[in-house]
Amino acid sequence: MKKIQLALLLMATMLLATSCVEDKMYEGPSKIESVTMTPEAPTSFDDVVITVTVSGLQGVKSATLNYTAGTEKASLPMSPISDANAYGRTNAYGATIPAQPDGTKVTYTVTIVNDADYTTVSPEKEYTVGDKPSDFTKLVLNELFAAADADEGKYIELYNNGDDPIKLKDVVIKKDENEAWKGLAGEVIMGHSYFTIVGAKGTTERGLSSGFSNKKSVLIELYDPNNNLIDKFQRGEKEDAWGNQSLAKVTGSWSRCPNGTGKFMITDVTTLGAKNPDTGTEDPTVVQ
Repeated sequence: MKKIQLALLLMATMLLATSCVEDKMYEGPSKIESVTMTPEAPTSFDDVVITVTVSGLQGVKSATLNYTAGTEKASLPMSPISDANAYGRTNAYGATIPAQPDGTKVTYTVTIVNDADYTTVSPEKEYTVGDKPSDFTKLVLNELFAAADADEGKYIELYNNGDDPIKLKDVVIKKDENEAWKGLAGEVIMGHSYFTIVGAKGTTERGLSSGFSNKKSVLIELYDPNNNLIDKFQRGEKEDAWGNQSLAKVTGSWSRCPNGTGKFMITDVTTLGAKNPDTGTEDPTVVQ
C-alpha cells in the first residue's frame, strides 16, 4: 500500500513540474504583426493615426507610441481599438500624431510590454509631411461689402473653388493699384470654403489698410504669391484717379452669383462666410 501511495505521489509531483515547465514555455515577448499609418501621405492639415496589431498568449500591459517630429520628441499611450483575439487578448492599439508643418520628417516606433513584463519594440518607421502646391487659379473674390456704417464692418470675401487647401501666405489684395492686404503664414482657405478680410482703413488687425466705398469707382485686384493677377473687381473707371468717380450708392453686397463662379451681382442679403444667393441685380457700372 505504501508503495502505491509513493508511486502516486511521484506521479503527481511529475505532473505538477511538467505543468510549470509548460506554463513557463508560454511566457515570452508578444509579436508585433504590423504597424500602419493613416493617411499614408499626410499633409500639414492631417493628424496621423498609428495602429499596431499584436499577437501572443500574454495580454498587453501597455502599448506606447514614441515619435520624433523635427527636433521634438514625444511618447503617447496607445488605446485598444479592436475586438479580442482567439486568446481573449485585445490585439490592436492606436494613437494619433498631431498634424505637423509641411516638410517635417517624423520617425516613430511602438513599444509593447505584455503581462509577463516582456518588451517588444517595432522597427523604426518614418514619413515626411508633404503639401500639394496651392492651386491659386481656384481662388476668387467672392463677395465685397462696402455699405457698412463703419469701416470695421466692411469686408472682402475670398472663396476656394477647388478641393484642396490654398495657403494664403504672400497672396496680395490691391485696392486702386496699391497693396491693401497681404496673406501671412498660417492663413489657409480650405477646399470649397471661405476666407474673409474684415475691416477697412486698418480698423481691424487683419483688415484692409485702405478705405472701401460703396459709391465711388474702385478697383480690387487679387494676386498670387508670384504676382500673377488671378481675379479682380472693377466698378466704374479710373479717370484721373480711382475713387474720384461718383456712382450710385449700393446698400447690399457685390456677390458672385452663383457662388464662386458667376458674375458680380448686387445682393440685398450679405452672406459673410457663407454661400451667396444664386441670383442678384445687375450693376451696369461693374466691369465683368
